[in-house]
Amino acid sequence: MLAEVSALLAPLAAAIGYSSYKARRFEQAYPNIGELTDVGGYRMNAVHIKRPEQADLPPLVFIHGASGNLLDQLVAFRTALEGRAEMLFVDRPGHGYSERGGPENAVPSGQADVIARLMEARGIERAIIVGHSFGGAITATFGLRHPEKTAGLLFLAPATHPWPGGIDWYYHVATAPVVGWLFNHAIVVPLGLSRLERGTLNVFRPNPRPLDYIERTGPSLVLRPRTFRNNATDFKRLLAYLKEQSPLYSQITAPTVIITGDSDEIVWEHLHSRGLARDIAGSELITVRGVGHKPDYLATDVAIAAMEKIAGKPRDLQAIARKAEERLAAASADRTTLPSLEPRAPPGRDPSAAGNSIERLA
Repeated sequence: MLAEVSALLAPLAAAIGYSSYKARRFEQAYPNIGELTDVGGYRMNAVHIKRPEQADLPPLVFIHGASGNLLDQLVAFRTALEGRAEMLFVDRPGHGYSERGGPENAVPSGQADVIARLMEARGIERAIIVGHSFGGAITATFGLRHPEKTAGLLFLAPATHPWPGGIDWYYHVATAPVVGWLFNHAIVVPLGLSRLERGTLNVFRPNPRPLDYIERTGPSLVLRPRTFRNNATDFKRLLAYLKEQSPLYSQITAPTVIITGDSDEIVWEHLHSRGLARDIAGSELITVRGVGHKPDYLATDVAIAAMEKIAGKPRDLQAIARKAEERLAAASADRTTLPSLEPRAPPGRDPSAAGNSIERLA
């Protein structure tokens, strides 16, 4: 009997050991580049770029999507905006290197509130809040709950409205008692590593993924057991939350721009982005033809022009979007893969520890 039990437990113990080893490797590959700040009993992580002397934009706060961390938005925007604005790139509660905090942080309202506290701790009174994908739900909630801190809202392929259907099976398993612990500590890493390449390609589809996107943005950090459970919990709570909150979007008064691709198969633009444009009076919807779920990378110039317009500068966003479409069409005729992102990753990073990313839904 003992031998039979040992035969069953040995593979499980080996899987847990392997996952623990890989989690350490993920953190070695992507050490924290931010700073932890106490926000009331737990700490939030963020990269804070202080206001430059020649700033011509208000402060900018960036909120990443599901399965991600602050590197995703930092790589997309930091270099392009350097010297123009104070910037805060946030690891959402329980993601990247931020601590989770209490159960209130399992829904966008809690996450919006803690980002507001983080802004206060960093001396940021008002900012343009920029949210990609899942971060769009938090951005909308921020505009509702903290209008005094909101200089404007910029939504990038946002997830903001109830959708038909549900979520993938592994999010339910990851949050289950006992079985969830075993799944997160033994199965998630090998399962995630097997789906990584396809997952990041799907996030960019139909556009090519930048060659070093995985190397630069650390998506493998989500495969750590606690982080994966937090990510799954966020997903499980989102649909019910949006059913309650989306009818309130008409109360948002901040200047708002929504940027989406018409080929987004991850977060449907006809449901979410058009829904926001309908619900928020005075908002402007920019649809970039031929772009999928990553306008932050494919139409970065359009997003920055939107920040400028929110800040009061005259910008014809529709015309800028059309130019972006022409640029993307010309690029796709020349290559099937985008060039490497700039600037390059810091020397000394071990790419073999990074792996790829589990398939993201938002």
